[in-house]
Amino acid sequence: MHELRKDPLLNRWVAVMSDSRSPEDYGLFSEKAEETSCVLCAGREKDAPPEITSSRDGDRWLARVIPNISPILRIEGDLGRRGVGMYDKMNGVGANEIIIDSPEHQKLPEDMGAGQVLRILSIYRNRVADLERDGRLRYILIFKNSGKGAGALYSHPHSELMATPIIPKLIKEELDGAKQYYAYKERCIFCDIMAEELRVGERVISETKEFVAFSPFAPKFPFEFWILPKRHNCAFQDTGDAEMGDLSLMLSTVLKKMRRVLKDSPYNYVIHTAPNRIPRRNHWHTLGDDFHWHIEIIPRLLRTSGFEWGSDFYVLTTSPEDAAKYLREA
Repeated sequence: MHELRKDPLLNRWVAVMSDSRSPEDYGLFSEKAEETSCVLCAGREKDAPPEITSSRDGDRWLARVIPNISPILRIEGDLGRRGVGMYDKMNGVGANEIIIDSPEHQKLPEDMGAGQVLRILSIYRNRVADLERDGRLRYILIFKNSGKGAGALYSHPHSELMATPIIPKLIKEELDGAKQYYAYKERCIFCDIMAEELRVGERVISETKEFVAFSPFAPKFPFEFWILPKRHNCAFQDTGDAEMGDLSLMLSTVLKKMRRVLKDSPYNYVIHTAPNRIPRRNHWHTLGDDFHWHIEIIPRLLRTSGFEWGSDFYVLTTSPEDAAKYLREA
């Protein structure tokens, strides 16, 4: 019999199919880069927007940040909040940046070693810390789209940053769910989830001194998994240097496992962190206690159906327990 599971954070139900699929059942495909050179490659810097920051070895850059060539939001200007009849509007002010993960077109950062992954994570941390000082911005989302099936702009390894003047709906729901749980139990829901996953063990993929990777009990997508820091911390940019080193090893390990099991399938990952900590009376005052930053990694194995889009009720064709087993043993 199929199983219904309720996500305790978002109060969303998912269906876990009893005939749990193996990785081979998805008709996986590899998305290899077709280009041999692109605007993100080393040597094409003059063809790209001016650099925002970079990590370098002498004169050679190893990772760099540029504005998005066709940005959705721009850093210049005022928000200009205004009403039009019953509706609300504002200007498209924010930040839209590309983090170039590797100087080489066909070289993934995890294949360059944990040191390269650490460089990228450090750039993430620095960009969030810099942009959160901008009072116009409410939320900063770091994410990676890997492969055309995951919405990648380029086949060159890259990540993206989007800073918005509002808190996106999904983030708001997550924050509200964590706040409500804390109000009821006076504990962080993420810390409780992590403790339960470590106690049960069957959905744990990998564990280090500072981090745990596991398949959540009620995910939206097959083979979705999360990485959580063991130390309670609401903001990614407050992660310490020792933790960053440990995270680089964890992220390198689990990405390689995923590539082996799912045959280089497209995927997304996102870093969910606290909103910019601008004081809001009677709202986010418990943020430091109730929220816990984390990374969500989502392989793009299936097309989302109209039922799932229309209902927010997702069907899992591989159980989280089996998904964790395949990834753990890779």
